[in-house]
Amino acid sequence: MSGQMLLLNLLGGVALLIWATRMVRTGILRAFGERLRGLIARATRHRLAACGAGIATAATLQSSTAAALLLTSFAERGLIALAPALAVLLGADIGSTLVVQAMSFDPRPAVPVLLLAGTIVFMVSKNAIARQVGRVAIGLGLVVLALGMIVTASAPLRENWLLIEVLAHLGGEPLLALGIAAALTWLVHSSVAAVLLFISLALGGVLEAGLAFTLVLGANVGSGFIPLGVNLRAAPPVRRMLVGNLMFRTAGALAALPLVDHAAALLALVDADVARQTANAHTLFNLLLAALFLPLTGPAARFLRRLMPDPMPAPGEQKIGHLDDAALDRPNVALSGATREVMRLADTVEVMLREAILPFEQAHAARREAIKRLDSEVDRMQEEIKLYLTRLTRGPLTDAQSRQAFDLILFTTNLEHVGDIIDKTLLELAAKKHRLRVSFSEEGWSEIKRLHTLAVEQLRLAVAVFVTRDPEMARQLVLAKEQVRAIEREATESHLRRLREGTLASLETSSLHLDILRDLKRIVAHLTAVAHPILESKGELRSSRLRNAPAETVRAGSVPT
Repeated sequence: MSGQMLLLNLLGGVALLIWATRMVRTGILRAFGERLRGLIARATRHRLAACGAGIATAATLQSSTAAALLLTSFAERGLIALAPALAVLLGADIGSTLVVQAMSFDPRPAVPVLLLAGTIVFMVSKNAIARQVGRVAIGLGLVVLALGMIVTASAPLRENWLLIEVLAHLGGEPLLALGIAAALTWLVHSSVAAVLLFISLALGGVLEAGLAFTLVLGANVGSGFIPLGVNLRAAPPVRRMLVGNLMFRTAGALAALPLVDHAAALLALVDADVARQTANAHTLFNLLLAALFLPLTGPAARFLRRLMPDPMPAPGEQKIGHLDDAALDRPNVALSGATREVMRLADTVEVMLREAILPFEQAHAARREAIKRLDSEVDRMQEEIKLYLTRLTRGPLTDAQSRQAFDLILFTTNLEHVGDIIDKTLLELAAKKHRLRVSFSEEGWSEIKRLHTLAVEQLRLAVAVFVTRDPEMARQLVLAKEQVRAIEREATESHLRRLREGTLASLETSSLHLDILRDLKRIVAHLTAVAHPILESKGELRSSRLRNAPAETVRAGSVPT
């Protein structure tokens, strides 16, 4: 075989290995991602439980990197403290070694079964989870095939004098070997793929056990760089967690480097198979790493917080001012602060809603972008309020306090939905109107502006109802929703009449017109939801309509929900 074909086959095997490991990881995340997130969320109160959750997650995902990226969403939202997060990552390092252990045996007889069964399940099943399980089976079969390709392609390299000289030199430069392995692992973005590559090269006789162990240490260091590189601009809690994980791996690898030859001699006594020796070295290193650093996650967390403090807010930067963590043990104070922030959130949404009609009149991209930026601020504020109240509800609360916290979360969620409707649909419809260069009929535009005005009034009334919790005002809010429903129906019927009459402007803007009416009605529905708990507590609501509502207060033409 020529040198070019040999290199091509080797690189092809490595490429298939990378692709197959990612295929397995993707399938598992799509099928069981939420369950894995739940496992991590439940297990972070105790150090050993957190480590166990990390083992299970990384073993299932076949990647400690994937487990780390899964954990970043918890750290970013403040749902996990730094010390338990470090314990989860130490466990994830162990979990990824279990995959390598399984692959170090001879799984070739299972390849046709995995490929056949996986393809049948993926192609035939209509169940989403079953299809992802089929994807995982196909990926596992391809992993084994890739390892076979690498072993076969690397066999002739045992007689290549240039490679023998390079590896001999590399064996005498352990730090250089560790750095090369770390860089390769970062390049392929998978420690499992990198370690399996080193195992296959050792099986082909290209690597001696001692050098293979050194490269495995480098793979562990490189694996720590992968999630950190992805999250370089993340919030400080995320970066602290990932830097701590990298520090653990690097310190452990440097400490283990002088002991590689002793470990090789010891593991050779346990198993003569070089593949098993390399896999055992990988597992042993991560077990010792967890045993050494798991008791030190608390001090490490304090050191990382001093090393990477939270940045000072820039002058003029808007910051959530009333969500004080120190008030969480005083529920009434915390609820009062959260209520003030909800009012600020409502003010921002009102500005968005009030301004949302203007882009339909003038094609100002700058105005649309300004409203979009407000929606980003609404999303941020809603998330801050929700997570603050979630932390509050973990402590002891009275029934009234729990109800108030739930109502605050519900109202902020509905306000955030209103912001999303404005950002994702109304502003896009405005851009589409100007892109198509069409105009509404005079009557149609008047109907849209009328419904928009009522939506703004409904928002102001919803805020008043939320603050006062007055049952009579809550009834007015629900009745106003019925009026909006009737007006929307009348406007739709009027628009259809103009279509039948052949009004050109109505024909050109029909889909835009109806979509705007629908979205304004959706906004009103979200705002009206604040009245439902108040009226339900008074026994004044049936499933969706007011009980004994005066007929004259509802406009003619309204229809039941």
